[in-house]
Amino acid sequence: MSLQEGTTIMDLELGVSGRRSFNRAGSAGSSLRRRSFGFTNAESTQKDDDLESETVSEAGDTGDRALRSNSYSESSRQQLPVDNVTETGSVVPIPEDALFRPHGFWSHDPTALAVASPVFPSTMETISPLSTEAVIHSDDKQQENRKELPWLLDYTSCLLHLAVFGILGVGSFLMGWFGVVFKGDISRVSDHLAIGLTTGYLGSLTTFSGWNQKMLDLSVQGKWGFVVLGFLVGMILADYSIKFGIRTAQGLKWILEMSNLFPVSDLPNSKSNWKADYCKRQVAVLVVLLLMLGLLWGISAALEKRDFHSGSSEAQLWLACIVGPFGVWIRWFLARLNGRGLGKAGLWKWLPIGTLIANVSAACVMAALAIVKKAVNTTTCHTVATGIQFGLMGCLSTVSTFMAEFHAMSQSNHPWRAEVYAVITIALSFSLGTLIYSVPDWVMGYD
Repeated sequence: MSLQEGTTIMDLELGVSGRRSFNRAGSAGSSLRRRSFGFTNAESTQKDDDLESETVSEAGDTGDRALRSNSYSESSRQQLPVDNVTETGSVVPIPEDALFRPHGFWSHDPTALAVASPVFPSTMETISPLSTEAVIHSDDKQQENRKELPWLLDYTSCLLHLAVFGILGVGSFLMGWFGVVFKGDISRVSDHLAIGLTTGYLGSLTTFSGWNQKMLDLSVQGKWGFVVLGFLVGMILADYSIKFGIRTAQGLKWILEMSNLFPVSDLPNSKSNWKADYCKRQVAVLVVLLLMLGLLWGISAALEKRDFHSGSSEAQLWLACIVGPFGVWIRWFLARLNGRGLGKAGLWKWLPIGTLIANVSAACVMAALAIVKKAVNTTTCHTVATGIQFGLMGCLSTVSTFMAEFHAMSQSNHPWRAEVYAVITIALSFSLGTLIYSVPDWVMGYD
């Protein structure tokens, strides 16, 4: 073999080897891209699931995180977490009706997300940091922030709304109106009014602890069939009540929009001078509510002093009016735990921990006071215990918020969570109530 032929053969071998190496590298790169794409898809799906879990958990209430001073909280119900903030620093809000749409909103289809989901805005919708619109938006935002109430007055105003509406405070049906359909429109007028109506009035109008106590009374009498029936029928009626409330409110809203009698969509937004969040107007509302609360407490205290020793139902009612606002405030502060999950890892974010704690603890205290009334059996004890049961525990626990969360879970991608949440709440409340109330009653044989 000549030197030239050997060189040619060597070149051919090197070429084939190079092509094989290139093909292997290309195949490895393609495999890596597929793995990377799959990992990105899985990560996106996980983020969607986390967002859904957090949002349905906050469907009923978010406590003091709902205040305007905490509007940039990472877990606010109407905003996205920090990792979904756009490059300009603007936060993209979640639609108010997103919780109550069918499963389509939580679709993991990229096309659906690109078309309908507010989580991933298009590049064309992102405002440039140096654009005139961004500068104007920033100036308007600064002016609005300057007009907002100080933190302490903001909290005080919200607590007054809760207290007044808590004293004045059917539940699940009205929650469909004010807690689902019209809540966003009411919030555009006043965030405090929306919180007062939903958490204060409707949350106090419906009481989970009283419902649980009635079932405990039936169990003490040995009527276990009525206990099971009471929980089942109660859940069904409350569920259909909030659904019917949502449908009727949506129908009314559509009629108002079509007739232009009261265009809900034209209600003032957060930049309007009519919004009650501006300092002067909010201070005026705060003063009025403070006077109303003082008047309600004063009248209740005077009438309670007059009727206390009579042991009448009026004495129990006036005491309930005095202590009721404290139950609303405790439940409102507990609601900040909703959407946070368990432990540092944030497990089970879909479970509304705050509402669960409020309902279970109120049911336990209600059961304890019921057995105390039987054990002591005096007029004074009966008046005080019943007043606390009716006022403090009745306002601490809630059926309407519980059903709003139940409904949101049933409309999510994981509807089984609604049943699990209901079973956990009822099982914990009834089992602990049985240990606190029923067992001592059976052992001691109280009448």
